[in-house]
Amino acid sequence: MPHDGDDEDGGAGDTGHNRVFSLIGHNQISDEEHEAKFERWSKKRTFVRALEGTYGELVEQLFTQPRVYSTSDMEWKGGPHAYGKKVINPQSTQVAQSIECHVDVYSPGGHSQKHGHMNSAVFYILKGNGHDIHDGVRYDWQAGDAVVVENACVHEHCNTESDEEAVVLVFKAKPLFLFMHLLFQKMVKYPPKDAPKGYEDYTPPKEF
Repeated sequence: MPHDGDDEDGGAGDTGHNRVFSLIGHNQISDEEHEAKFERWSKKRTFVRALEGTYGELVEQLFTQPRVYSTSDMEWKGGPHAYGKKVINPQSTQVAQSIECHVDVYSPGGHSQKHGHMNSAVFYILKGNGHDIHDGVRYDWQAGDAVVVENACVHEHCNTESDEEAVVLVFKAKPLFLFMHLLFQKMVKYPPKDAPKGYEDYTPPKEF
């Protein structure tokens, strides 16, 4: 029987607006389930800002933005294994929106979630030593190193062999990728909710 485009099965005329998609090969759980495990998944954010107004207004707005951003004025988010401060991104600043910059801390014995996304990233190690796992391959790093996370790489950041925190500065062109609809990411393993053993009272450094 021909479809008239109004059936619930998503016939030939269905635009998909009322369809529940099955994202094969992607995260196949609901926003609510993601939210219960990973707060950032369902939090509403500004990924890319609109550019509105005259050209003169936009230029003036750009050149009146601060040139220095102090992370000491920002609060650490996350924990108890990985903490972060979003320094430059389209949501928090007006100065740029094709790149993001943030500072991350991995507690002693801590590690991040295991995940992958379409944009690449560069991690500059400010303090400590540890290792990354990229697509199953281990890469050791220490203060002064730069670590490149390639596009679509499934990765995890680890500070599991140190009794001090690791601090990293991260740069990535994530907003530009999102603008081009290169949106997809995959959560393979959620970040731990319990603090690393022996470091239950750990708090991130105030000097970063």
